[in-house]
Amino acid sequence: MGEEKRLNALIKPLVCGFAPPDDITVSQWADKYRKLSAESAAEPGQWRTERTPYLREPMNAFTDPRVERIVFVAASQIGKTELELNIIGYIIHQAPGSILYVHPSVEDAKKFSRQRIAPMIRDCKALRDKLSDVKTRDGGNTLLQKTFPGGVLTVTGSNSASALASIPAKYVIGDERDRWAISAGTEGDPWSLAQARQATFYDRKAVEVSTPTIKGDSNIEKSFRKGTQEHWCHECPHCGEYSEIEFDDIKFTPISRTVKGKKEYSIQGDVHWCCPECGALATESEMRRQKAKWIADKPEAYENGIRSYWLNAFCSPWTSWTKIVISFLNAQDDPEELKVVFNTLLGKLWENRDKVQDEDAMLARRETYPAELPDGVLCLTCGVDTQDNRLEYEVVGYGHYGESWGIKRGFIMGRPDTKEVWGRLDDVIQHVYRYKDGRGLQISMTLVDSGGHFTQEVYENCRARQGFRVFACKGKGGEGYPFTSPPSKVPIRENRNITCSLFVLGVDAGKAAIMANLQVQEPGAKYCHFPVSEEAGYDANYFSGLLSEQTVVTNTKNGIALVWKKVPGHNRNEALDCRNYANAAVRILNPNMDALEQRLKGVITYTTTSTQQSASRKRRRVEDEW
Repeated sequence: MGEEKRLNALIKPLVCGFAPPDDITVSQWADKYRKLSAESAAEPGQWRTERTPYLREPMNAFTDPRVERIVFVAASQIGKTELELNIIGYIIHQAPGSILYVHPSVEDAKKFSRQRIAPMIRDCKALRDKLSDVKTRDGGNTLLQKTFPGGVLTVTGSNSASALASIPAKYVIGDERDRWAISAGTEGDPWSLAQARQATFYDRKAVEVSTPTIKGDSNIEKSFRKGTQEHWCHECPHCGEYSEIEFDDIKFTPISRTVKGKKEYSIQGDVHWCCPECGALATESEMRRQKAKWIADKPEAYENGIRSYWLNAFCSPWTSWTKIVISFLNAQDDPEELKVVFNTLLGKLWENRDKVQDEDAMLARRETYPAELPDGVLCLTCGVDTQDNRLEYEVVGYGHYGESWGIKRGFIMGRPDTKEVWGRLDDVIQHVYRYKDGRGLQISMTLVDSGGHFTQEVYENCRARQGFRVFACKGKGGEGYPFTSPPSKVPIRENRNITCSLFVLGVDAGKAAIMANLQVQEPGAKYCHFPVSEEAGYDANYFSGLLSEQTVVTNTKNGIALVWKKVPGHNRNEALDCRNYANAAVRILNPNMDALEQRLKGVITYTTTSTQQSASRKRRRVEDEW
């Protein structure tokens, strides 16, 4: 409740002093002028914000002068598309300016223009008066571009580099962000290109909308975390506390029957919500009558001009709770069907790990590298797992758009509290890995697992190697933990004057990204390459470890959840952990791949004759960064 008051204290003084054109907000404009078209609306006719009260605040955030960016993550049948259309209608009628409306592809954009934008203009007189029909000979109105007094609405796809890179726009709206192309042709990240079109507008606005998709690989999730992180919360009729209605708190009694060999489910009695604060039960009809409001987890983000909202289907007036529960039960044995339910109904990110190839398929896809480093590699990192009798490591190369190459995987036998073991790790870390033409790279960052029985030894040895960017890390399992976060300082052997940098990693998010990347079948963005040479170490044991875990739907004390479990027959998971640490290292580094590529084209080489000077330079850079 304190965070909610803090956000209100930030917003109210600003909003009260803001007078949009004609003193009207987006929701007020929609209630007065917007007509829902019969082709696309379940309830055609005059728009009523009270039908979907959770849309009022996100819409009105658009007219707040302090808000520059709105992020809206929502399940299906929520009204997120109507949110975008209401904002577009408001802009055309009340606050003219050029609009760049981006869909996943140009084909999606054309379809949307025909099926949603054209009917809206036809049925809203306030818009029809400002825009001519596409069938007329007016050259300012085409399927993908519509001119109105004071601006132009351009509808395009995230894969259209020409549209994204050449059109100045005061307003940018991104639809289904998690389905966007990774790169607009060869021009790079589509969202960055779109936002660059706003650079000259002091009063610019950006709106991102999407159904959530894959955890750890979701653009909308990353944007949401930058904002106020608001959730739609209902008042409990018993204790008066406000909580979000989530699937984990839904209680029901399932009934199953087998039809033609397949189970089908129904529900006995009512579906109830269990208040996480007091434990009392309430029916769907009771909760729909309760007061509800947005509550922010990160209200301070408002000061940066970013408001973000996350919504599931339990608040939708068109989707019953029983339908949601039955959809889950019928899909629970099929990962692909369950993924759809998680994304479109539960409003949750899916951790995609169940369709990864087996070890034989991964072995068969190994390839011959022309040298230690294939040409696509621009940066190297290393992940190290600590065991009682050895260190296991993997050196991984990275290129543009998340493409990766396994370079070297190996073991260093011996206790991790001995100098010999760490000296041999130095040989791996300080080695110059060569391209075919003789150019070389060294490892840019190494993360060493500090769990187990040698935590203090890992701290001491990482501190001693900080000049080579060797840092300790610790994994933290469970949902909700970001893959990487800034390091903390931990004392070594209880001496608070001597510390080591420690990175805490959300390993579940990292594993999800690995499994998603392994499913990519064609070289390019996100694809994982592996070498076939015996010396590199990518054998059957490696792939058995890499594919050693998957998630299963499990009943927990807090409800149904997806948890990581070992796959039967896969006893070792060090290969998965090492790849996770290496991926975390490159995420922490966040290297500029374009700049690295330019340096390599300048024929910059690394030699072993000036190791001491190189270490000194690296040490100064590390001290500056951390």
